[in-house]
Amino acid sequence: MSTQALLQSLYDTPEQDIIQRIRALRAELGSKVLILGHHYQREEVIGFADITGDSLKLAQQAAETDAPYIIFCGVHFMAETADILTTDKQVVILPDPAAGCSMADMADLPQVSEAWQQLGEIVDVDNEITPVTYINSTAALKSFCGQHGGIVCTSSNCSRILEWSWNQRSKVLFFPDQHLGRNTALHMGMDDSEMLLWNPLQPMGGNSPEAIQAARLILWKGFCSVHQLFQPQHVERMRDEHPGIQVLAHPECSHEVCDLVDFMGSTEAIIRFVEAAPTGQSFAIGTELNLVNRLRLRFPDKPIFFLSPIVCMCSTMFRTDPQHLCASLEAISGNGVFNQVKVPDKDKHHAKIALERMLSLA
Repeated sequence: MSTQALLQSLYDTPEQDIIQRIRALRAELGSKVLILGHHYQREEVIGFADITGDSLKLAQQAAETDAPYIIFCGVHFMAETADILTTDKQVVILPDPAAGCSMADMADLPQVSEAWQQLGEIVDVDNEITPVTYINSTAALKSFCGQHGGIVCTSSNCSRILEWSWNQRSKVLFFPDQHLGRNTALHMGMDDSEMLLWNPLQPMGGNSPEAIQAARLILWKGFCSVHQLFQPQHVERMRDEHPGIQVLAHPECSHEVCDLVDFMGSTEAIIRFVEAAPTGQSFAIGTELNLVNRLRLRFPDKPIFFLSPIVCMCSTMFRTDPQHLCASLEAISGNGVFNQVKVPDKDKHHAKIALERMLSLA
């Protein structure tokens, strides 16, 4: 049966039957399969995960196992990272290949290479600029950083990575998320005047040679389509309606939002913050809806609200459903592979160098 025919038959099957089939396949396959579930996955999928967490944690956990099949319930760049860190004997599978990341799509290798060339007309890029890519990026961009003395960062280690980067060279080119870079640098004490925004659709990113020479942090004009929806007025409304509430936000939110909140941190940091709070403490949380709902269920003694009145769900994360997970397991059961993610060797080598530079700083 073709992949498309298998999926169609699964969509024609009652979901409760699919859930039962997934359970049976998990029991049959045992340790041959490791299922990774990102925090933003829907409940009916993450319930089958052997390990849950942020993208880097999951990729590292995959590298620590000898399971021959890794099913990554997340998005494409996450599966790429897992493929980079695991061995050639392991197969990384993304249940739905259309599960991408709009932020990662905002910077590609031709654009970054063009920016690097244009910056090279103004400064000595090899000796003055450290390229830093957020882990929410393609393997090709991680490889670019590996080749040019650069590094990868996550939302939890960004300040440490920026400090390392400025110790190497005087400037940083940070992509693809402008908000993580700006929020972290401001938190470290950098003045906004030392940063500039690089628009890849404009010559020189829309900046003058003088501004490029003066800048210490060059921020790519990219953003998360979910976190950009949170607004300062949402913070103010929550505080008006719920006295004593604590507002938490992910650093992919705008500076205008992060400047108003009680705590800014990665997904894992937000979870730990809520976990450590006393019973009765209320929270408004500015991050993806599935995670907020999961925290609400996990901590019924702590009133938890979604920061925005608008539903902010990661639509690409939501693409991974029980039908695609079941199809991946069915393929493995039949000694096949459904939607393997394989990073080309030309990218894998240097991408691993950039990742290992980051991991060596942990």
